[in-house]
Amino acid sequence: MATKKSPAKKKVATKVVKKAPAKKVVKKVATKKPATKKTAKKVVKKVAAKKAPAKKSAAKKPVAKKVAKKAVKKAAAKSSKVDQYGLEKDDEFYGLYFAKSTNKGLVEVKPCTFSLMYWWKGLLGYPDMIEISKGSNTAMLQFESTFGGGDSGETELTEQDVLDIDHIIEVDEQEMLISLYSYVPIPVPEKLIGALGLAILNINPETRYGSLELCSTENEEGETEHFLRYRAATYLRGIKSGKVEAIESMVTNGSEFFGLALDAMCVNKSIKKWLLS
Repeated sequence: MATKKSPAKKKVATKVVKKAPAKKVVKKVATKKPATKKTAKKVVKKVAAKKAPAKKSAAKKPVAKKVAKKAVKKAAAKSSKVDQYGLEKDDEFYGLYFAKSTNKGLVEVKPCTFSLMYWWKGLLGYPDMIEISKGSNTAMLQFESTFGGGDSGETELTEQDVLDIDHIIEVDEQEMLISLYSYVPIPVPEKLIGALGLAILNINPETRYGSLELCSTENEEGETEHFLRYRAATYLRGIKSGKVEAIESMVTNGSEFFGLALDAMCVNKSIKKWLLS
């Protein structure tokens, strides 16, 4: 903290006058000196008495502490509008705690995972197959389905053309993100990778929701394999009511657009033969 410097005392110029010592003059000056000492003491006392009120005014700092306490209370009041998951008061799951019983005891089920669980168990009536990670920040659901073509003459795949599809739904609680991955479970032959890549480039711009991609991975023998998959995702952050419906919409729309993309790919007879193999 910057402090003000006390003004430097001015030096008083003195004249040295050489005079012959006069006894009378010395006596008169000597008698006046005690008076100057007394007046100096009085001045010091007066100045000291005036400085005392300044100390009292400086001691009034505790007022700032009271203001700080009020500010903390206001901040606490605002923070109480958000629960342990960051959900606001008008959210459908605000302030609620969910858990499920497992072999290892109770496992916390956070809002996005609970929404997936409610859709899977409550609406569809399937057994609980959701795997929840330690800490409950991520979860995963794996299931299979069958896909059949349409019955109109305009589609490449007919009702008799049925193929299996693997699905994975992943939950990221910190991002409040739900991701859907739908796979064709048989690897893509090396000779078809070029044709399939070209088909993806042509179809993705027409796909209004989600996208197709080639996913590469290593098998147990250490060989690289390529799989065709469809990916879609949706954020549940900001959805105050209807999280379960948002998941249902994602899976329903995803299945529809993936089916349309598969049918469009089958214009290439080699790809159709591979899909139905």
